[in-house]
Amino acid sequence: MVRRGYRVRALVLYNSFDSWGWLDTLPPDVMANVDVVLGDVRDAASVRELAEGADVLYHLAALIAIPYSYRSPRSYVDTNVIGTLNVMDTGRQLGTPRIVHTSTSEVYGTARTVPISEDHPLQGQSPYSASKIGADKIAESFHLSFGLPVATLRPFNTYGPRQSSRAIIPTILSQLSSGATEIHIGDTRPTRDFTFVADTVRAFIAVGEAPATAVVGQVLNAGTGVEISIGDLAALILRVTGRHAQIKQDAERLRPVDSEVMRLLCDNTRLHEATGWSPEVDLADGIARTAEWLAQPDNLTRYKWTRYTI
Repeated sequence: MVRRGYRVRALVLYNSFDSWGWLDTLPPDVMANVDVVLGDVRDAASVRELAEGADVLYHLAALIAIPYSYRSPRSYVDTNVIGTLNVMDTGRQLGTPRIVHTSTSEVYGTARTVPISEDHPLQGQSPYSASKIGADKIAESFHLSFGLPVATLRPFNTYGPRQSSRAIIPTILSQLSSGATEIHIGDTRPTRDFTFVADTVRAFIAVGEAPATAVVGQVLNAGTGVEISIGDLAALILRVTGRHAQIKQDAERLRPVDSEVMRLLCDNTRLHEATGWSPEVDLADGIARTAEWLAQPDNLTRYKWTRYTI
């Protein structure tokens, strides 16, 4: 956003160490155009401080780890549903010209029909997905009830540099980069539609900049339209990196049977027609870029690859 000429204000979850997360790694010329607000999306005052005077409000604040939602479901409702309520209510009070709300392909659950369009039924197969369905409906209700100019972007399985090791691609890459010869993962059968982070970023910007008539009040899928099983993904990562390892299924990484989403495959037609967006980075290239980033010692040391991170 900074490189496109925007002045950016970012909400960072308050902590006593004054850590700004990955923002701390950005170059000074970028951070010179970023104002950081320490707060909490669960606190309406924090959201108002963030949104005051903004032309576009991108709502990405959420708890996202599916396994942790089994352990602490209330925290997902507080952050994802109440947090979204705070964002929408603030946008209404301030008259924010555009709000881009972040959804997730997990709200669809296991695909009933493929490719998955925005009209596919919503299925709460985990507390996380249920909380995001609730958040999406809060956003929808504020548009329909109050005319709030909100557009919902629904990314499919974003991956790339800086992603948490709880996700499958950095899980595999961090173990490989650390020299492991046995790679521990969960169920190898589900399929996913993986989108490189740079393509997801372009989708967010496209929705933020598109004419209101094209996107406001819409839900828009962002995905490649290509699916791959987790088992085949692991094999592809080994080929791309030139590594040799044995893939092992780890029982503690398995979801409850009825909670596992077995198939996701995106139909991105609506987003493409509304904004012209299409994915540009294929999976093998994206894996190579992610592996190169993760292989750098300063980056690899951030990952606790020897333990399962939920």
